Amino acid sequence: MAPIADFYAGRSIFITGFTGFMGKVLVEKLLRSCPNVKTIYVLIRPKKGHSVQERLERVLQSKLFETLKKSQPDFSQKIVPIAGDILEPELGISEADATILISEVSIVFHSAATIKFDEQLRLSVLLNVLGVKKLVELGHKMTNLEAFIHVSTAYANCDRKQITECVYAPPLQPQKLLDAAEWMDSNILDTLTPKMIGNRPNTYTYTKAMAEYLLIEECGDLPVAIVRPSIVGASWREPFAGWVDNFNGPTGLLAAIGKGILRSMVGDFYSTADIIPVDVAVNLLIAVAWHTSTQRPSNTLVYNCTSGQINRVTWGELERMSFEYFMKNPVDTVVRVPNPRFTKIRWWHTLRRWFDHEIPAYLMDLCLRAARRKPRFVKIQEQLWKSVSSLDYFTSHEWDFVNENINTLIGMLDPEDKKCFNFDIRTLHWPSYVESYCLGTKKYVLKEDLSGLPAARKALKRRQWLSFLSRVMLLIVVWRLLISKVTVARNLWYQTISVALSIYSRIPRLFKSQ
Repeated sequence: MAPIADFYAGRSIFITGFTGFMGKVLVEKLLRSCPNVKTIYVLIRPKKGHSVQERLERVLQSKLFETLKKSQPDFSQKIVPIAGDILEPELGISEADATILISEVSIVFHSAATIKFDEQLRLSVLLNVLGVKKLVELGHKMTNLEAFIHVSTAYANCDRKQITECVYAPPLQPQKLLDAAEWMDSNILDTLTPKMIGNRPNTYTYTKAMAEYLLIEECGDLPVAIVRPSIVGASWREPFAGWVDNFNGPTGLLAAIGKGILRSMVGDFYSTADIIPVDVAVNLLIAVAWHTSTQRPSNTLVYNCTSGQINRVTWGELERMSFEYFMKNPVDTVVRVPNPRFTKIRWWHTLRRWFDHEIPAYLMDLCLRAARRKPRFVKIQEQLWKSVSSLDYFTSHEWDFVNENINTLIGMLDPEDKKCFNFDIRTLHWPSYVESYCLGTKKYVLKEDLSGLPAARKALKRRQWLSFLSRVMLLIVVWRLLISKVTVARNLWYQTISVALSIYSRIPRLFKSQ
């Protein structure tokens, strides 16, 4: 057995954020590649009408776990749900469950957080900052804790151009922020938010930076490490290519591009699209816990889990590849022919938004009303722009991420571990990855069967012809209006016809002279 898999044998793990994208992949990978792990405790928030056991079973029904079911049919017996809530005192964990965690757990992965960019500051602080403090307090009570791995974000310090693998001191002490969130009126806090977050684009990046610093302040002698993934995308290889189950980040963009409803985006064509596959980030988490426990670094190590400085792809390349692969493998219900475009010019984006998004949406809703059907396209556009605009900052800027700790860790791995827990992004082929990502978005997010691709391709061809004919008709109508109302256009038209007729009349003479 490889050293990392052997390390996890007989150990119990506690994971927060299990129902999130990375949390599910982390649990699946641990059970599949470390089959002798003892128990994985997962923090799950009870929901009205659904127990934590029911929510666990629902997650385990995902296609993500199908490969694992074949090799380990009883794998679910190793997953134990712990009822709790990050917002509650002591994480809302019962005394009995806390006693089990304190005595049994040796590795903690903390990935629970609100990832909403436009979240109110109070809730973002309570989840992303106070949640870390509560978990650290629990960690101090654990008698066998060997590694406490905190999942942050590479953009926690996006107010800097170069981001090294260290924790930066914030302008405000985290405890003061926690105090403000506790006693300050929500309206006042919302008013002060722009000044407090400064050059950062949202409360998410601000509170994640605060959480990192608070972790360093509170951890004491705990064996802590911080992993900072950039934009987490679909799986590269594990458990299969293209798996994704949400509309967050680039997945939402790809779905909208495939549908043809997103055609203009604010972004720098030549800037780095720092996307990291979810299985790469998860493999790194597992390896970092192993390294933290076995090597006991003297200080808290930070790992920038990014791709830009290692294997670069630009937003422009992503634009072209997404267009190519959605034309090759279209979604079933294309609203318009895909035609994505990034632009840094705001006024041009606004113009394109009106003429290529808003006006067509109103016209399509008008057609739906005429057919006595419920209009929906204007509402879709409103929701789309709310989501897309939150990404403008990240598609318009790029950063220089330092990856020294990542490279050092790669060099320390056993050859078998390098293969089994691969987080070396250098070998990723972006065109192949993006094609898998587009197919994964179609299959797992839009819930479309790939057997329907032949019919989808025919439908897209029809849509292309309809789009072409509608443009020709629009051009004819506009031109007819121009020549009937504008003297210059009318004279130009007559001159063009005259020249064309003159050339046509001379063609027979040319053939006779030959």
